[in-house]
Amino acid sequence: MAGRASTKELAPIDHESSMAKVAAKEVSKLVVLGGPWVVGMLTFGVGSAFHFILDSDDPDVIAWTVFLLAASVLVLTAVTYGQSHARGVWGRTHTTLTTLFAGLWVTAATINGPATVVTGRLMLIGGFTLALTWNIRTIIRLKGVDVAAVAADPLSALFGAGAERAGMAIEARTTTATEHKVEGVVQLEQGKQTAEDLQRKVPYIESGIPLPPGSITASIDPDDASKAHITISDPRVMKKPIPWPGPSRPGASIAQALRTGLWQDLDEVAHIIVGHHVQIMGQTGSGKSIGGAWNYIAEIVTRYDAAVFAIDVTKGEQTLGPLTQALHRFETTKAGAKALIREMQAKVKERTDQLAAMGLQKWKEGCGLTYWVLWLEECPDILDLLTDKEMDAFLSLLKAIRSAGGTVVLSLQRSDYTQMPTLARGQLAKLCFGVESGADAAFGLSESQQDANARPELWSNKQPGMAYLDAPSISEARIAMPQRTYAWGIDTAGEFDDERANEAMRAHAAQWPASAKQVDAGTAELSRLSPAEHLESPHPEDDDQEEEVEDVAAEYQTVDDPDPEIHAGLDDEIPDLPEGDPPWTFAPPAVEMTAAERGAALLAHLQELWDAGDRDFATRDLRPLWESTDMTRQWAQKQLRKLVEASVLGYDDGEQRYLMEERPDVG
Repeated sequence: MAGRASTKELAPIDHESSMAKVAAKEVSKLVVLGGPWVVGMLTFGVGSAFHFILDSDDPDVIAWTVFLLAASVLVLTAVTYGQSHARGVWGRTHTTLTTLFAGLWVTAATINGPATVVTGRLMLIGGFTLALTWNIRTIIRLKGVDVAAVAADPLSALFGAGAERAGMAIEARTTTATEHKVEGVVQLEQGKQTAEDLQRKVPYIESGIPLPPGSITASIDPDDASKAHITISDPRVMKKPIPWPGPSRPGASIAQALRTGLWQDLDEVAHIIVGHHVQIMGQTGSGKSIGGAWNYIAEIVTRYDAAVFAIDVTKGEQTLGPLTQALHRFETTKAGAKALIREMQAKVKERTDQLAAMGLQKWKEGCGLTYWVLWLEECPDILDLLTDKEMDAFLSLLKAIRSAGGTVVLSLQRSDYTQMPTLARGQLAKLCFGVESGADAAFGLSESQQDANARPELWSNKQPGMAYLDAPSISEARIAMPQRTYAWGIDTAGEFDDERANEAMRAHAAQWPASAKQVDAGTAELSRLSPAEHLESPHPEDDDQEEEVEDVAAEYQTVDDPDPEIHAGLDDEIPDLPEGDPPWTFAPPAVEMTAAERGAALLAHLQELWDAGDRDFATRDLRPLWESTDMTRQWAQKQLRKLVEASVLGYDDGEQRYLMEERPDVG
């Protein structure tokens, strides 16, 4: 086992937390209680100033002044009524009458003076009463919160005021408050409101407080339909890349949580991937590969009981190439992709039988079987390769591999019905990165995430690494909370750098090579690692099984002549022999053949089929070979695939038969 990589310190994150402002903001609202008294004094001053400025006995001057003041009062009163934000009749009437009373008093004070018997008492008694009415209204709006209450429960004042402006009369109570977040419980109006109503109102509540969009996350209380849980955090902390801090639990079991990033409240994402499949969706540039694939696989390969099998026929080595050393098998060709899926599906029953023999209904830590993770990058291009029969086998694999000890991860840009089988999509946890539109978001989010107002379209591909996650191990309160996956390469300016990222990933893969991991026999066989690199190999003598296609001819050309009495080159036609004399003599099953001898035997059998008039064949037509030699069906299939890639043979995907357009020859 490779040595554990040291866990790095998490680099400090440049952010401005809203939480420090919550209490200060609410305390400042208490200043509103003194506002009406200040306005009253200002009104007295304005009336006094107008009286001394007028200071005229001319009836015309007084008349015009009164007229203009009265007109101004009417205009201000009308504007106040029209622009009042009070929702109820009482609130709007109160605001309008306050403006009218103040304007009429200034007019009266301008004529008679501010301190006469009438105007003075009106200001003293009427102004005092009016100021108190405003204080009462403010206190009711703040739900009786005083300075101490705001300091003790900032969420109550903060959320209550925003909700009232959004048209919901609800109460909130703080349950947890940290430097980066406030969590609380909201009491809804029983019989009239539900948590879903609150989730739909969240954007309006954020506007009414106000807070940055995405600050509030609301979720259902599973025990009480009249309550909801909320979390308030600052989305601005997620705007810059977050450096990868190293593996979270190196050497632990895959049954323990994977740390792939940080939630918006700066808690670590902890996803237990065992027992379910995952869909990763996001538009190009959203970070689903470098943020999603890299972080998940980087964590998985550090677990002692997990093996990753990956396929990418679209980008080949570009995305997952830096991880190759840590992968137990990585296929980038169409034939290789189909073979891996077929071979994995064929081994599922073997694994379930092994678990059943242990008395287990599903895989568990310590059972002795290596947990499989099949990673399909750009999966629509992979699924398009499958025939109907192969697709049925893949869906069977998807249904059975969970209990057999495996997870399938399907990564793609848009999971509509043309790209993802409906049966498959319904079994997948959802990890959704930025998307182009709300319509696209519906394919990447679960219904619960959509109900909770998750909006990945707000990021598009402008904030790579931002994502929502809904999976069995994720709490309901977090399925609509944004997260940001770790960045693997950050330059001195704090920005993502491709070259640094690739270097970091290659170094990590080198620390956790697949060849250093102890795996069960079935995993070793499926892995196809060379004998020198793997601890277990079913056929150690098959050193040639991973040779390049261009070397396939040499395998057949170097074989000794099976019958010394027959002298012919590879290009020469084979003459008819007297009946009863077999053209080839094969080693009996008890005698081991070299790879070259098996290759010559395979080619000879194909030529026999051609000479007999066959122009296509299936693998079962080669049965005489493994009945009379030590050749295995699996070995023969690998060689046939090489011959297809070398254009010696063709292949019909629909009929699943090999084609011979001319007599097989590798000369």
